[in-house]
Amino acid sequence: MFKIYDPSVLIVMLQGYRIRPFRPEDLEEVERINRVFLPENYPGYFFIENYRRFPNSFLVAESENGEVVGYVMCRVESYYARDTTLLLGHVLSIAVSRRHRRRGIGRALMAEAERGLRGYGSDAVYLEVRVSNEPAIRLYDGLGYRKLGIIPRYYADGEDAYLMYKVLGEEVGEDLIVEVLGKRVRGP
Repeated sequence: MFKIYDPSVLIVMLQGYRIRPFRPEDLEEVERINRVFLPENYPGYFFIENYRRFPNSFLVAESENGEVVGYVMCRVESYYARDTTLLLGHVLSIAVSRRHRRRGIGRALMAEAERGLRGYGSDAVYLEVRVSNEPAIRLYDGLGYRKLGIIPRYYADGEDAYLMYKVLGEEVGEDLIVEVLGKRVRGP
């Protein structure tokens, strides 16, 4: 993987793919990937609102022929604890089309989303993942995410989720991040 820096656009090249910022004309393909490959679906306005507010952490993976084959969408949330305001990046949704998996696309999307979230001043990143989604859990483990605990019946079908997090900087102690996010989970 290598990066091409341009003042107006970030593109990360993978063998046969590129990671680039989401554009509104990508919406139909992103919605299709969301509907086909994830059981949790969002309406179009939700994608567009997150794009408008956090464009640097909404990215797509595109094949050599221009087909959008994956995406990651994040936002930044603020929390107040112990006289400190924490900015936490939240990975809302990530998906890669089945036939394009196991090629480093998910890893590249996550790495670039983290970069975008750092640019917004995020102290940490967190996400929810189905307890049964072993490939995703392995990906997040490999990227340095830690399981904080379980959110019971998080998904519409009743499945539990792990809440996983990764500290991005040293400005805020991990204990404060765990304290804030820990309110959402039970046990490790």
